[in-house]
Amino acid sequence: MAILCVNQIRFLYQLPLRATQGFVHSLFLLLKVEQLVPCYTTLCRRLKKVSIEIPYTPSQTPRVMVLDSTGLKVYGEGEWKVRQHGISKRRTWRKIHLGVDANSGEILCGAVTTNDFKDSELLESCLLQIPPQEIGAICLDGAYDTKNSYDVCMERGIKPLIPPRRGAKLWYGNSLKEPHPRDEAVRYMGKHGRRAWRLKSGYSRRSLVETGMFRFKKTFSGHLQLRDFD
Repeated sequence: MAILCVNQIRFLYQLPLRATQGFVHSLFLLLKVEQLVPCYTTLCRRLKKVSIEIPYTPSQTPRVMVLDSTGLKVYGEGEWKVRQHGISKRRTWRKIHLGVDANSGEILCGAVTTNDFKDSELLESCLLQIPPQEIGAICLDGAYDTKNSYDVCMERGIKPLIPPRRGAKLWYGNSLKEPHPRDEAVRYMGKHGRRAWRLKSGYSRRSLVETGMFRFKKTFSGHLQLRDFD
């Protein structure tokens, strides 16, 4: 708990490890607390092994979740150097996948991967972090337009709101007793257009995940401080 508390202060105020130790020590002096402050080397070493759980508040009604990913820089050049001299081989990044409640903005699930993972490959592991009955619908972008994404959602009783790619064809047509959600979306877009489908299905709420990503990067910045993935 002490390691978590001190590191939360560190990330909130964007402090280096040594400055964090001194800042907390000064707080203890002001509060007249006789307690040792974790050394900056201990903070760095223990942060790799500390167990962090995302706080979760159960909901009485099914939620509408929005899932997306964004990139976090590990190391590499700045934007000016890239424009002037191009990208070097050492430039790399990680991807963080966040599931956000469309109504409250609460982060419900999350995962971190290297940059060679597709977004659709993390859908099932993100949904496993949430009780099945909690999610009523999920808004995803075109990167999740795969059969596996639809199967994962339908197995858990979640309504998938995924825009088919432009020029998309029917997957099953009339071969199933119940129309497939993607085929229904393709038919509706063919008759009324993509914008009408977004308004009718409620897919326009997917833009709220960008607000969640913005809040995350404003709090923790868009850079990772360690190169080691673990």
